[in-house]
Amino acid sequence: MSLNSRLAELIAAQGPISVAQFMTVALLDPKEGYYATRDPFGAGGDFTTGPEISQMFGEMVGLWLVQAWADQGCPKNPRLVELGPGRGTLMADILRTARVAPEFLVDLDVVLIEASPVLQEMQADKLRSLGADVSWQPQFDDSLTDRSLFLVANEFFDALPVRQYVKTPRGWCERMIAAKDGELTFALAPVPLPPAAVPAGLEAAPEGGVYETSPAGTALAEDIARAIAARGGAGLIIDYGYGERTGFAETLQAVGGHRFVDVLAEPGEDDLSAHVDFAALAAAAKRGGASVSGPVTQGTFLANLGIAERAEQLMKANPAEGQNLLAATKRLIGNDTMGRLFKVLALMPPGMTDVAGFPP
Repeated sequence: MSLNSRLAELIAAQGPISVAQFMTVALLDPKEGYYATRDPFGAGGDFTTGPEISQMFGEMVGLWLVQAWADQGCPKNPRLVELGPGRGTLMADILRTARVAPEFLVDLDVVLIEASPVLQEMQADKLRSLGADVSWQPQFDDSLTDRSLFLVANEFFDALPVRQYVKTPRGWCERMIAAKDGELTFALAPVPLPPAAVPAGLEAAPEGGVYETSPAGTALAEDIARAIAARGGAGLIIDYGYGERTGFAETLQAVGGHRFVDVLAEPGEDDLSAHVDFAALAAAAKRGGASVSGPVTQGTFLANLGIAERAEQLMKANPAEGQNLLAATKRLIGNDTMGRLFKVLALMPPGMTDVAGFPP
C-alpha cells in the first residue's frame, strides 16, 4: 500500500491531520518516508546543497568553527554536532579544514544527527578515513549538552514540520490535510484559534493570508542556545528563508527531480520544505540565553570569511578547474542564486558579539 493510501485511510478513520503531521510522515516514515528510503542529493536526486557544490563551502564553515573555538580559549574535549549531515560531505570538509588547528581535533567528539539508515551508511563511508570519533543519534537531546557544543545545521531547519493558519472571516483557522475519494486535499479546521492564541502582528493580514510557524524549529533553537549559554560553544544555522516576515504567503513546497511539484501528489516521493523564519529562530535562541549574530545573507557570510580569496588559491593550484571554481563561487554567493535567498544565523555564549563572518 502506498504512503498516499495509508494517509488517506488514517484520515478517513481519525479525521484530518495537520500540515506538520503530514510533513513528518511524508519525510520520516520508516518504510516509505522520503529521507528514510533514498539519497536525495546531487544531480541524481532532487536538490543540491552548498557542500555538494564546492569544497569551499565546507572549508569556510570549518574555519569559522575553529575560530569560534579559539575565541573561547580553546576549550578541551569539544563536541562537534551536525544536524542533517546529508552524505557527510560537509563534515568531511570541516574535519579536513580543522587540521589547521590540531588541538581542536584532539579528543573531539563528533555526533551526526541523522534518522535515515541510508544516509548514515553513506556518511560512515565518507568519514571513515578521516580518523574522527563519529557516532550517530536520531535527534538532538540533553545527552549532547554536557560539554562545549559546536553545532552546524545546513539546510536542516527547512525540513522541520510547519503548521499553517489561514485568515478567514471567522478568524485564523489551521490548514489541515483531508481526504476525498482516496485523494489528499487541503481543508480548514472548523474552529478558529481563540483570540488569545493569535500571535501579535497578524492583525494586518488580508483574508486568505497564511501564517506559518515551526514549533519544532523554535524549540530546537532554544535547546541549542541553552546548551551553548551554559557550556560554551557555537551554533551555525544556514538555510533558505527570511529575516523578517514581509507578507502572509505560504512557503511550503515540494521538489522532485530538481523541479517544483504538487505538495500532496506523492507523499514520500518528493522533498517537502518551508522557508525558515530566522527572526523566530533568533528570538528562540535569545530566550535560551545565547547571544545571536545575524541573520546575514549567505553571500555576505562567505565573502566575509574569504571564499573569493580561497577560490583564487584553488585556481592557481589547478588552472584547468578555473571556470568550475568561478561558477561554484557565483552559485554560493551570487544575489541571483543562493547568496541572497540563504541566510546565516550564529548562536554564541552570552556577551560574544564580535563573530567572524558577521558585520560588527
